[in-house]
Amino acid sequence: MDVVMPQLGETVAEGTVTKWYKKVGDAVKADEVLFDVETDKVSTEIPAQANGVIAEILVQEGTTAKVGTRLAVIRESGLAPRPVAGTASASTAIPVAAAAATPGRTEGPGAANRLSPVVSRLLGEHGLNASAIRGTGRDGRVTREDVLAHIERLGAAPLGRTEDRAPYAAAGTGRETVPLNNIRKRTAEHVTKAWTAVPHVLQAIEADFSKVDEARRAAGAAWKSREGFSLTYLPFIARATALALAKFPRLNASFHGDHLVLHRRVNIGIAVDLNQDGLVVPVVKDAASKSVDKIAKEINSLSKNARASQLRPDDMTEATYTITNNGAFGTLITAAIISPPQVAILSTDGVRKRAVVVERAGGDSITVRPVGVLAQSFDHRAVDGAYSGSFLNELKSIIETRDWARELREVSGEFE
Repeated sequence: MDVVMPQLGETVAEGTVTKWYKKVGDAVKADEVLFDVETDKVSTEIPAQANGVIAEILVQEGTTAKVGTRLAVIRESGLAPRPVAGTASASTAIPVAAAAATPGRTEGPGAANRLSPVVSRLLGEHGLNASAIRGTGRDGRVTREDVLAHIERLGAAPLGRTEDRAPYAAAGTGRETVPLNNIRKRTAEHVTKAWTAVPHVLQAIEADFSKVDEARRAAGAAWKSREGFSLTYLPFIARATALALAKFPRLNASFHGDHLVLHRRVNIGIAVDLNQDGLVVPVVKDAASKSVDKIAKEINSLSKNARASQLRPDDMTEATYTITNNGAFGTLITAAIISPPQVAILSTDGVRKRAVVVERAGGDSITVRPVGVLAQSFDHRAVDGAYSGSFLNELKSIIETRDWARELREVSGEFE
């Protein structure tokens, strides 16, 4: 069977093979790590899809290839033929300079010694050795988070500020020029293209999160004790968004030329910040059919894997709508940029206690409620303001009126 460059995100067109773990003639098992690939969005391990023997390696380490390009061939039965002249194996294709030991890389077999390019760069920048760091990745592999935590403990650099250590050129008194890393370069290209090609319109609505807060208070302590992480606003918003999109399919769509493709599945991309080194957008598949607790667990798992460079290729594909969550930073409203071919993106900003007017039959009153802004950027070629506004009103209604506490009780008897 052919091994091809996977699609690691809707807008990712190419990837770089950074390491082969097998050479021509080696046996390989299905789901065994075969190679590493790095894109502008993610660095991840790619497993083999079948049992067999490596018959050919067509793309060598350090080579960038388009999505769908044949990288290798696995012979699913029998033995691979001997390599012919001019066909290099992974073990012979590495340039002489690359064969020398590099800062942070350890020698010898084992998953703990397999380092992603991001991890190798961090180790090299800080003069660290991977053997001194306890790896929390699969089979003890050292992850980016492990290195950053080690650096913080040593006091070598503030957590998440490694980019500040990049070389820079002086540009005058009081200024410096910092080169963009690969993620920032590709992000710049993507958002510039999206902004210039898509007619963005921003609409926003306020929502009362009292019902959500009620559920979080009732379930929060037991949830954190059992699951190990806090129950935030995001899974409730994602659940409500999925339900609303089911009623407004023109926003759960892709724009292609002069027509829309309406998606039956509601697959929500969740923007994940990589400690200010960039972001990736893993996807919660079929969100409309999942309960809020399942969505919460999936978002947490995807976020952890994203920050540890352990996302699978399938985790980054098939998004039909995107949510970007800036609420943790206390923002008021964000006009997010759409990720084509999607036609909309929702920004969830900070939820704050505010004085609001409550209308009652006996007269209005003023009370304090948790209120947040939900801001949607939409593609005006796909829908008009009335359609987008109706969707936002439906989203607001679901957040404000759904019995979230009951939904959590129904999926877990522990909350009774």
